[in-house]
Amino acid sequence: MPTSAPLGARFQPASDNSLLVYFDQRISPATHQQVAKFLRLLELQPITGIRNLHPAYCSVLIKFDALQFPHDELQALLLPYLDRLDEVCLPEPRQLEIPVCYGGDYGPDLAEVSTLHGMTPQQAIELHVSATYLVYFLGFVPGFAYLGGLPEALVTPRLPTPRRSVPPGSVGIAGYQSGVYPFATPGGWRLLGRTPIAMFQPGRSAMSLLSLGDRVRFTPISSEQFVALESA
Repeated sequence: MPTSAPLGARFQPASDNSLLVYFDQRISPATHQQVAKFLRLLELQPITGIRNLHPAYCSVLIKFDALQFPHDELQALLLPYLDRLDEVCLPEPRQLEIPVCYGGDYGPDLAEVSTLHGMTPQQAIELHVSATYLVYFLGFVPGFAYLGGLPEALVTPRLPTPRRSVPPGSVGIAGYQSGVYPFATPGGWRLLGRTPIAMFQPGRSAMSLLSLGDRVRFTPISSEQFVALESA
């Protein structure tokens, strides 16, 4: 059963060696701040026996060594961290721009999304690039960032049937989210465009272009600019 903690956080065992820490039921920048501060404290002052930390919109999944301590002992170790979240100063967020070629073969769902919302494709593009998106967390595949902040007028459900393969660099929307596919994978998000920028490169020191807490804006480019950037 879930147990309560400071600041309204809740603990819930997820398996014999994992524990969920919930901060809220609502997705919001304020909840994201609590998740980010909790992660930062655990990175600065790690607890021996914790193996992995997996943040999400409103929670953190903690994988730990079940031979070292049971759930309740880990909860007791985590309580002082939750008590100190207000003391944590997060680094200034990075501001990044991602160039996107919208529509056509690059964004096969742009026309349908526009029709669903009673607007022109150009209006849909202008809405998509007008927002500053927050990287809430990474998941699904390496380098895939879940971006919150999609304008209300563009909120669209996933495709009824996912595609078997989405081209790498595809920029999609689903519900209140936007995101960029780092690799060719199956996917059900509505594709508005594509970027020539690699979202994940194993040879980079920071393999993922985006990190939790980053602010992202999309910039429209032409197909000619796409080809030039892709070849650079």
